[in-house]
Amino acid sequence: MKKTVSILILLILLSIFPGCERKGDPPILPPSETMLIDFGNFISATKSSSVTEFSKGLKDIPNLNWSVAASIAGVWNTLIAVNLAIPIAAFQKAVNTKPVYLDNKKWQWKYSVDVLAATYIARLTGQITSSEVKWEMYITREGVGGFAEFMWFEGSSATDGKSGYWILYKSHQEQVPFLRIDWEITDTKVGFVKYTYIKEDSPLKNSYIEYGLTTGNLDAFYNVYLFEEESLNRFVNVNIEWSTTGHFGRIKAPDFFGDSNWHCWDENGNDTECLQ
Repeated sequence: MKKTVSILILLILLSIFPGCERKGDPPILPPSETMLIDFGNFISATKSSSVTEFSKGLKDIPNLNWSVAASIAGVWNTLIAVNLAIPIAAFQKAVNTKPVYLDNKKWQWKYSVDVLAATYIARLTGQITSSEVKWEMYITREGVGGFAEFMWFEGSSATDGKSGYWILYKSHQEQVPFLRIDWEITDTKVGFVKYTYIKEDSPLKNSYIEYGLTTGNLDAFYNVYLFEEESLNRFVNVNIEWSTTGHFGRIKAPDFFGDSNWHCWDENGNDTECLQ
């Protein structure tokens, strides 16, 4: 009887004092690599603007195949470097910050981060639901060039932490979604990342680049669907495969090369005959 009365009292107290809600553990932050495609194999001084730009008298350069691949990768690398430096830096710092519990299974990470000689206040929230974790990143800048808090990106991750997506907004001046990032983790690595340009009223809308890791000699790839507006004024498809250790690789770009064959480069980036 005493045990029954004790349980009833506990239930009553819990209903009266919701602050006694069981917090549980905070959600696990997705790794920052879920936002980042690896462009390290294609860092180039070549202007990254157009696939067909290379047709203007440059087809005889010795590293043409790698250069075309680097130019295409550079389009996306520039897009990320220009638009995402601040939110990505802010997200990377969250892992070293202890979250506080808010309510309704929602946790918050709040801290300052320095990017490009400016200080920003980042406020990341993660709310656990029955099927996912919902993420929102709010960023503020005070002082000269400052802006009020706004949500720079949001997203979702599966409860097992193996997959998810991010939606990034252009800037505090243009608070519209412009990039979706889908990601998957294989074993312990981020094995797949896809950028899709989603900004409305842009010819680039629906352009995408997929990056993934696989097995074999060519263990990394890009699949690209890109609007080429300088010469063709339409979408083009490009496939790129390379070795993350040997740095040799190949590219298939029918709209540039005029055929559906693979075009290869060696470990030094020079054109070479494809063996397969």
